[in-house]
Formats: sequence, structure tokens, C-alpha cells
Amino acid sequence: MDVAQLLWGAVSYRELVKAVGTAILLEQLLARGKGAVQNSTLHAQLATTGGFLFLYIFARSWLGLVSHYVPEPYLDEFFHIPQAQTYCEGRFVEWDDKITTPPGLYALSVAYHKFWMIAQCTVYSLRYLNVLATLSTALIAAQCHALVTTRASGRVNADPLTSFHTGLNIAFFPVVFFFSALYYTDVVSTLAVLLAYQNHLLRVGPERPGFFNGIWTIILGAVALFMRQTNVFWVVVYMGGLEAAHAVRLLRPPPVEPPKGPLSLSEHIRFYVWRDSVGDMHDPKLNAAWPEDWLFCFLSIGIAAVCNPFKVLRQVWPHVTVLGLFAGFVAWNGGVVLGDKSNHVATIHLAQMLYIWPFFAFFSAPLLLPSLLPFVLAPLRLFSSASQPGTTEKPLIMQMINKSYYIPYILGTIAISLAVVKFNTIIHPFTLADNRHYMFYIFRYTILRSLKIRYLLVAGYTLSRWLVWNTLSGSPAKTSGASHGETKAKPPASASPGPQTSTALFWLLATTLSLMTAPLVEPRYFILPWVFWRLLVPSWSPASQIEGYLPNSGWARKLKVDPRLALETIWFLAINVGTMYMFLFKPFFWKFPDGELLDDRKVQRFMW
Repeated sequence: MDVAQLLWGAVSYRELVKAVGTAILLEQLLARGKGAVQNSTLHAQLATTGGFLFLYIFARSWLGLVSHYVPEPYLDEFFHIPQAQTYCEGRFVEWDDKITTPPGLYALSVAYHKFWMIAQCTVYSLRYLNVLATLSTALIAAQCHALVTTRASGRVNADPLTSFHTGLNIAFFPVVFFFSALYYTDVVSTLAVLLAYQNHLLRVGPERPGFFNGIWTIILGAVALFMRQTNVFWVVVYMGGLEAAHAVRLLRPPPVEPPKGPLSLSEHIRFYVWRDSVGDMHDPKLNAAWPEDWLFCFLSIGIAAVCNPFKVLRQVWPHVTVLGLFAGFVAWNGGVVLGDKSNHVATIHLAQMLYIWPFFAFFSAPLLLPSLLPFVLAPLRLFSSASQPGTTEKPLIMQMINKSYYIPYILGTIAISLAVVKFNTIIHPFTLADNRHYMFYIFRYTILRSLKIRYLLVAGYTLSRWLVWNTLSGSPAKTSGASHGETKAKPPASASPGPQTSTALFWLLATTLSLMTAPLVEPRYFILPWVFWRLLVPSWSPASQIEGYLPNSGWARKLKVDPRLALETIWFLAINVGTMYMFLFKPFFWKFPDGELLDDRKVQRFMW
């Protein structure tokens, strides 16, 4: 009865009017600005408004339930909420040494309460800030996706509903949405980085950014770092690296035919180093790239940057400035971590780059379906290949086999993974000490079970990594009688192109740097890597894979939207409802063996 009354309160007449007004406002904001997602039809506008309305009601209901069943600060809120209330009282020099992150969330909370003239910073009002941040995350993520699609396809506002639905799903991402009703830094930190990313996407457009935009870039970068220190890897390494690649791309040297005739290895190297030095960057689409392309891409960007330092610096100076500010903070603070440094010592933890792939594969399972589809259709391809005259496309597995080094490459990655498992599996004391987090049970029933299971998990890591990377690549490049070296990706009209190789590599670099320095394995650490990966995943057209292999498959060509988006929404909602239920209605107590209650008889709850 309590749950029904609380949910009814969330959709009362007053709340419903507020929700509708908020949804209409967000729809209008979505269609304005340089990153606008403009819906040209009334149907699309209603769908967008309805999506925001559903997100608001769902988040507001979650907040109402949490505030009823968990009215007092819980877990990390025990530190965050008193610190925010201290700031609200104007005592800005007082600091709890147990807090390790900067005071950006608390400063924003003070500004929020001052703007709306809220007299006190209560537990509810502080938590409500994250509801607003979740709604804003959906808005900014949708605009970022629209800009990413525009840069990839060259068409402005190419697929507004797909961009909006992607932004909505990012807000529903379980590890983000769960904290929309708790006073944690994760939602606001994600929003701050997305705002910096939106500005970055505008900076790499056709117009060269001006000086004042550079100042604005520094401000946004500083705000992101003010929320969480590890955001430096995204605002400096990822966005700065992409802007360096953009500066190289703007050099636009005239095309030159490769030298013909027999050449020595040194002559080949001299030619391509010269071409790289003048800005002829090797940066194919990711779906047409192989491991050697990844190496050549990084080398070409590095050579061009070294040979054209002032032109590159003209583009990236704001990010260099943010890096300098961060270095100054580290020198002043005596380290990256504020407060409790003893339990947050940076270390090399390469196993994080194994754990991230099954994490992605679990949460983004609906997006991985097209990567599995070729294996289902492979038998049909044997019978249908003759019905496709003139095509030279080969199954992906055959393309891999034809690359003489690819099987040794796969075996090498497996060997490296096994070595990481053996020599660099780190079990942080916090992971084993707190059974309120799901990660405790994941480690307990897998990695800590036996050494054999640790090694067997490498197969799962490898498969997940391939699925995630293949999903990021999008539809494989197709060739129709093209000569060697002329392979071009040709996505169908209803699918967006995948990212450039440089974009994927800088994403991988930033992800690696942000995770490998953290000894503690927490799902929250994977939020930003997942968000940026999700923004880069191209849309999918079923017709690009199944038409011609299944009878009566013409329906696939008629699909105008990516069907995975709806599956992703359903999947996220199911996970959210499950974790919400466990948090609210499956509490437990810590007890001594004799049954005596621990932790001052406090109720414990399951969470990410």
C-alpha cells in the first residue's frame, strides 16, 4: 500500500503538471543551440516530449521511494550530505578528510538552493539535484549523439529520433540511473564531462574555434575536474587527442600517388613518413581498419604533430592549459586524491582492461546482436552467395583467416590476458569487506572461486572484447570489385557510419589510463568509458545483414529506426527495476556469529 501511495504521489495532478512542463521545456531545449536535435514532424516532437515525461516520472518515483524507505543518508551519502550542508551554511573552509573527490557537487548544490531560494539543504533537496542532472544528461547526450552523427555522415540532423532515443537510454543506463535518487557525484560528474564533450564536438566542426571558445573550453574542463579528478583523462587525453587529430586533418596536403616500381623498405618508410609529416593522416573508418591500421594511425598523428607543432598547439592549447591546471593541483595537494589517500593509492591495475569488456557486454547485450548475427546467417550464406553476382565481399571469419598475422594476433592477446590474470590480479580490501555491493558477489563467485576459473574467464574477456569492438565498428566494409587498397565502407542509408580509427584509439587510450590506475574495481568507474562508447556506436540497419539471406526479408528494408534501441530501453528498465527492488525491499543486517547486530543496528542495502 505504501508503494502504491508513493507512486501515486509521484503522478499526482501537481506533479504531473510539473512533469509535463519539464518535458516540454526539455524538448524545446533539445531543438535549440548548435547541437540541436530538431524534430521536423509533430509525431517526432510528441515522441520526444513523451520520452522526457517518462524519464521524469520514473526518476521522480524512484526518488520518492528512496526518500520514504531510506530517509537518512546512506553509505557514501553519510560523508557527502553533511559536507554539502556545511557548504550551504557558508562554512567553505571546513572539510571532511574522508572525502576523496573535489567539492564541485557541493558548490553546485549551494548554487541550486540559492537560485531556487530553498531555505535548507535537506536530504531530499540534495538528492533531487541528481534527478535534474539525470534529465539534463539525457538532453546533452542526445545533442552530443546528433553532433557525432553529423561529423561521421556529413548530414546535419540526420536522424533526430535515434539521437534522442540514444540520449534517453544513456540516462537510463543502470549504473547512472540508480544514483539519480542518491546524493553521489556520478550523475553530475557525467553531465559535466558531456557538456565539455558537446563543446569539443563544436570545436572540431568546419569553423575554426576562436579565442573566447578556447577560454570557455578551459572553464568547462576545470568544472569537469572540479567534479572528479579522473575526468582529466576525458577532457585532456580523449578530447585533446581528438582535437590534435583534427588539427592534422586540417592540413589537407594535395594527394600524391605512391611511388611505383620496386622499392626498398627504407624508401617505403621515407615516403610514408614524409606524407605523414605534411598531414596525410592514415585514419580509415574503424570498420575498414585492421590492427596494422591502428598502429599506422597513431604513428601518422604523432609524426604530423611533431612536424607541425604550432598548428596543432593552436587547436589544443585549451586542453594543454587544463592539464597544466591539473598538474598544479596535484603539486599543491601532494597527490591526485583529496582526503583519505591511504586507501586510494594509484597503482598499475591492468586487469581492469579485462573486466570492462564483460561489463559492456552485459549492459549492452541488445547492441551486440548484429555482431552475433553473421554466425547465425553463415550457413545461409553458403546457399545465397551465388545469388549476389559481382560482389567480392567475404565472411568476416574468412577475412580474418586471410590476414596471415590475425590468428597469431588473437593468440597473443589471449597470452597477454593470461599473464595479466596471473601477475596483475589485484583484490582491493574494500571489495572483500563490503557485501552491500554487487561487485563483492561477482568476485566471490568467479575470480575468488579458484585459479582455474580466473584463467577460464579469459575466454569470456576475449569474446566480449571482440563483440564490443565489432559493435563499435559498425557494418563491415563492403567491396564490389575494388582493387587492393580501395576498400571503402558503404553503410546503408538507414545506418550511420562508424567512427574513425583515431577516435576509437583515443577512446581506448583514455579508458585505459582512467581504469588502470584504480586498484578498486567499481562499476561506477566504467560509466564514462561506456557513455563515450555508446555515443560512438553507429546505428544499425537489419537490411544490411539479413536481406538476401532470409526468405521474405524485404521488411528489413522498411525499418527506419534501429530496432536495438527499444530492446536496450527494455533491458535497462528491467535491470533498474531489479536493482531498485533489491535496494528497497531486500534489506539485511550485519551480525556477529551469535546473532548480535553490528553497525549500530543499521539497515544494509544492496547497490552498485
